[in-house]
Amino acid sequence: MSRPACRLYLITPPQLGDLAVFAGRLEAALSAGDVAALQVRLKDASEAEITEAVQVLGPIARAHDAALILNDDPDLAARLDCDGVHVGQSDTPCAEARRRVGRDRTVGVTCHDSRHLAMEAAEQGADYVAFGAFFPSATKDAPTRADPEVLSVWQETMETPCVAIGGITVENARGLAAAGADFLAVSAGVWSYPRGEAQAVRDLNSAIAEGLADRSQPGTA
Repeated sequence: MSRPACRLYLITPPQLGDLAVFAGRLEAALSAGDVAALQVRLKDASEAEITEAVQVLGPIARAHDAALILNDDPDLAARLDCDGVHVGQSDTPCAEARRRVGRDRTVGVTCHDSRHLAMEAAEQGADYVAFGAFFPSATKDAPTRADPEVLSVWQETMETPCVAIGGITVENARGLAAAGADFLAVSAGVWSYPRGEAQAVRDLNSAIAEGLADRSQPGTA
């Protein structure tokens, strides 16, 4: 991934329910505004269920130029011809994930609140590093709480793009974009948005634009 200004990175909810219904919701979300990537993250699903989800959702993502990223499983990501894989600290190590998916696919790595972990991942060839959680999340119990300063320092010192994740909503996205996030990873902030997922994407992109304007001002992180 080349370094962007700041873009939205969408993550599926933990359970999709009726896949055909969710596919319609995804189409609405992706049609509403810029989304860089869709991560299929179905922690409790079987391989068959994940495969079906990728086969249904992948063409929708790609029709909107959103990269299709699979959570946790580099072997399955390669078999399903996903655009990349995202691994956590307790999953497949970054270098091994890279070996399994090949040079042409994206590898992203969860680094919690640690620049040290992020630098190790970057040295091992990660295409992006993910910091978080920045806020309490209804989607995932995060072991660490990150400060937005980690984004600012990373933006100033490293070339590898960084993703902010954890409890991100329309209300708090602006500050993270201003702090230096290259991507904002959002799940419940889109799928549980009271005004619907399409409006969530529109409002998040507006918040990102405001954050980038803040970032460009002298004295702003």
